Amino acid sequence: MQIIIDLINTILDTIWDVLPIALIIFGFQIFVLRKAIPNLKKIVSGFILVLLGLGFFLEGLEAALFPLGKLMAQQLTDPSFISAGDVEAVLGWWDYKFVYLFAFAIGFSTTIAEPSLLAVAIKANQVSAGSIGVWGLRIAVALGVAIGIALGAYRIVTGTPLYWYIITGYIFVVIQTIYAPRMIIALAYDSGGVTTSTVTVPLVAALGLGLSSTVPGRSPLLDGFGLIAFASLFPIMSVMAYAQLSEWVAKRNNST
Repeated sequence: MQIIIDLINTILDTIWDVLPIALIIFGFQIFVLRKAIPNLKKIVSGFILVLLGLGFFLEGLEAALFPLGKLMAQQLTDPSFISAGDVEAVLGWWDYKFVYLFAFAIGFSTTIAEPSLLAVAIKANQVSAGSIGVWGLRIAVALGVAIGIALGAYRIVTGTPLYWYIITGYIFVVIQTIYAPRMIIALAYDSGGVTTSTVTVPLVAALGLGLSSTVPGRSPLLDGFGLIAFASLFPIMSVMAYAQLSEWVAKRNNST
């Protein structure tokens, strides 16, 4: 019964959040463009489905994904698991290797499942006349997110400053931008943004907060956040690297 009540409250909150978007769209159509709304029944039914879908999804995040990400972080950082029962053992950064592996796997899988990335990949494939593959772009972005989140988990474990990684990463991005194919640059920067959406953010945030709560000497407020920045930065590098590698392979094949 409590789940149903929570779901209804979530749907009502979602309606309140989506209402300004609907008012702006319908307001411009009626008062600025002064035209009737085409396919009104289909649009209204679509809005209803969006509201219901968002409500179910948000409630699912609270009931499953947030607790799951935090639970996995707690279990993987449990000293009895890491040190095989020796709770007094001194742990180094490599002792958390399964944390990095889990962070890599969860970053890759959630990005592959990201609806916003799929939408961008399909549009990029269409406007490039097929030269940008849907799966090629999705895998390149997913690898970037996976590497970024694994490195972010390492940062939490070691307690090193966040700005070291961000500044160094953007230096690499600037250098890559100079040499990357012009066609891919804007898409690469957009790919970094679409990864921080409905599927990736909840699990990544839960993982970061769970790690910082269980790793000795770490603060959830100071160290728990920042993984999403890694998930935004590294796909830019991976997509441009994918384009540069593809261009190099094409030139090599043409030369032979």
